[in-house]
Amino acid sequence: MNNTPPEGSVLLIDKPYQWTSFDVVKKLRYALKVKKIGHAGTLDPLATGLLILCTGKMTKQIETFQAQEKEYTGKFYLGKTTPSYDLETEVDSETSIDHLHEQEIHEATIPFTGIIEQTPPIFSAIKVNGKRAYEGARKGEDVKLKSRKVEIKAFEITSIDLPEVSFRIVCSKGTYIRSIAHDFGQALGVGAHLSELRRTRIGDFSVDDAKTIEEAIS
Repeated sequence: MNNTPPEGSVLLIDKPYQWTSFDVVKKLRYALKVKKIGHAGTLDPLATGLLILCTGKMTKQIETFQAQEKEYTGKFYLGKTTPSYDLETEVDSETSIDHLHEQEIHEATIPFTGIIEQTPPIFSAIKVNGKRAYEGARKGEDVKLKSRKVEIKAFEITSIDLPEVSFRIVCSKGTYIRSIAHDFGQALGVGAHLSELRRTRIGDFSVDDAKTIEEAIS
């Protein structure tokens, strides 16, 4: 059976936990025997969900897909912070959350909707003076990143089971959900980090229509 996709395909993959986006590209390039393949929007290794891969002539559409709005679901862990804003690094501060009320948690989302200024995590792939920010961060260097404008079109807390709260966010290209986790924790005065993340949609493409890596190469 020939598994090679037709020239110019768009592949929807449900990225597994702890795989990098490049891992997925490398796996499918080898398994499907395609020379030209790339992904439209990186997912962190600790995130799961929709990853769009383009092959052949469709790689010209990667930037178009990257520019489309994204939808995420996941969990914030309140009361504990980490340098990476997620589970990649160890907890570096802890604050009691005993005083928090559900209404307060729901209302804290309001300032984060619309056009906001956001500073990316220092543990990110953004280049600073020619090298990735995370390279300096992992060496303990004082990495400074500029804030940027992003749009949060929807931000809702879908359930509360302290210390974790579940959320749904619809946002523009370039939004860091890890930064929202960090800033949301600061707004509540207790700190927070991202403990779970899943990308459910990119534009009109849904993770419900995505295949696992095994399904894509079978």
